Amino acid sequence: MSATRIRRLGAAIAAAAGGTAILLSAPSLSGNDRGSSLSLDAIKRQINDSNGVVPSRAVQESSLIGAHSGNPLDLLVIGGGATGSGVALDAATRGLRVGLVEREDFSSGTSSRSTKLIHGGVRYLEKAVFNLDYGQLKLVFHALEERKQVIENAPHLCNALPCMTPCFDWFEVVYYWMGLKMYDLVAGRRLLHLSRYYSTQESAELFPTLARKGKDRSLRGTVVYYDGQMNDSRLNVGLACTAALAGAVVLNHAEVVSLIKEEAGERIIGARIRNKLSGKEFDTYAKVVVNAAGPFCDAVRKMADKNVQPIICPSSGVHIILPDYYSPEGMGLIVPKTKDGRVIFMLPWLGRTVAGTTDSNTSITLLPEPHEDEIQFILDAISDYLNIKVRRTDVLSAWSGIRPLAMDPSAKNTESISRDHVVCEDYPGLVTITGGKWTTYRSMAEDAVNAAIKSGKLSPSNGCLTHNLRLIGGDGWEPSHFTVLAQQYVRMKRTYGGKVVPGVMDTATAKHLSHAYGTLAEKVATIAQNEGLGKRLAHGYPFLEAEVAYCARYEYCESAVDFIARRSRLAFLDTDAAGRALPRIIEILAKEHNWDKSRRKQELQKSKEFLETFKSSKNAQFHDGKHN
Repeated sequence: MSATRIRRLGAAIAAAAGGTAILLSAPSLSGNDRGSSLSLDAIKRQINDSNGVVPSRAVQESSLIGAHSGNPLDLLVIGGGATGSGVALDAATRGLRVGLVEREDFSSGTSSRSTKLIHGGVRYLEKAVFNLDYGQLKLVFHALEERKQVIENAPHLCNALPCMTPCFDWFEVVYYWMGLKMYDLVAGRRLLHLSRYYSTQESAELFPTLARKGKDRSLRGTVVYYDGQMNDSRLNVGLACTAALAGAVVLNHAEVVSLIKEEAGERIIGARIRNKLSGKEFDTYAKVVVNAAGPFCDAVRKMADKNVQPIICPSSGVHIILPDYYSPEGMGLIVPKTKDGRVIFMLPWLGRTVAGTTDSNTSITLLPEPHEDEIQFILDAISDYLNIKVRRTDVLSAWSGIRPLAMDPSAKNTESISRDHVVCEDYPGLVTITGGKWTTYRSMAEDAVNAAIKSGKLSPSNGCLTHNLRLIGGDGWEPSHFTVLAQQYVRMKRTYGGKVVPGVMDTATAKHLSHAYGTLAEKVATIAQNEGLGKRLAHGYPFLEAEVAYCARYEYCESAVDFIARRSRLAFLDTDAAGRALPRIIEILAKEHNWDKSRRKQELQKSKEFLETFKSSKNAQFHDGKHN
């Protein structure tokens, strides 16, 4: 790279550092407009009140019905993923009256099927350098700013993760070392930890299954850098529950049937909603409707105008779960460029290894399924970098997620489409937010609320307060919190004979509860101790029966799929184990929600159908040792 290009890049970095906000349809509120510290303190007290409980589903539905044309909500959010839940929390903390409806469950779509990384985007930095692309550079700055904020706002659900990049010649060593040092530099005060080079011997000690030799090449060392990792759907559920505690009306399993327009037909003023659990339909009115339906946002836009041009280019991202021995605890492996130019990774996650990913065109469906050739692509790609045999029979779970990429008409494939987000109002009263990524959900929500305020001429009592707002369970949490659970609680377990016997609150279970529920883990431990629900749901996994009862009471868990997929991660971690746990999960939920025999049978059938879309080795077809 010439000295002139380096100087130009340096100037771009300096300029971007001075203003990281991505230019969208509505400008962000300035720091002076973010409300007083008293307002923030009052909201924090409301969210973190130890006696606080989210309003019941019946109360939330009643509130939505009560939002009639003479007393409309300020905002009605469609979609309960990360972005929609983030919008609800942002709007509620600004003092606006906000409702949120989600057709399935919070995080039931893209937001629970992510890579589990909170990242700044190393690839975008590479494009910024080689293409001198200022827009890509701003994307990296912005994502790195938000990365640290997400981790700080939900410390129990997020953590820094070292990621190892293998180098097979000395040019790669220099290239990746320089690139990742630039990544550190761009992160600035938001740096998690400094990147560094490790020799071949050091790398083998840190990552025992990493191959030293293969296909006429030898490992020259690795460069390790840090990004963030999360439990995505629990973070999403935490967002929705935090929004509810802050005053938002949130309702899952509530589908928008149609949009309500003014008699003159010039503005959206509400929506017709169907409660999918009861079948009841009702109207909810709002000054502005925010469309945060992810891959389905074009379907919502077509409710307003059937001739509207689509803005979503759906991309399929497939991930697989492998046993823990594929990757060491606390160290990931990322290959920035495989033979066909794609990124491949293996990361430790909740005691197992998650590997991926694909990036290919797909159709939009409620339950996307991974294809066998996509699973095999991931297995083949990681086998090039490991010294152990990679087997299809080791796949415990495999799933596909749909990325709602904002379409660029000039793009030739999904890999070149920008991951930036888009806010638009192409029909009066309907603000659409789409694109982006998990890492930037908070700032996406801020931009969407700003646009909604402008559209509806709303009057918030303060500006955006979500920059330093810890989610439910995060305030006061420390990594050592699990020791309190291990020392002060026991797990009372009911035997097959009906006798209740005490069990140890072991370290693995205590750590799991602490990380999944934060400071609220003691409520779960109390249920396990006092109600005889201390038994594990599945052999080899720390999930307790008490969690099912807790989630039904305090986290809007309305179905067995809600629990195995989003409240716990059992379906994602081990499809077969989730299937074996279903009868007991349904039994506990039936008691909590007063289900009859017919509903129990329906839940079992729906759950089994759901698990069929997770292609574990049990669901694969084999022929002579290879799958078809």
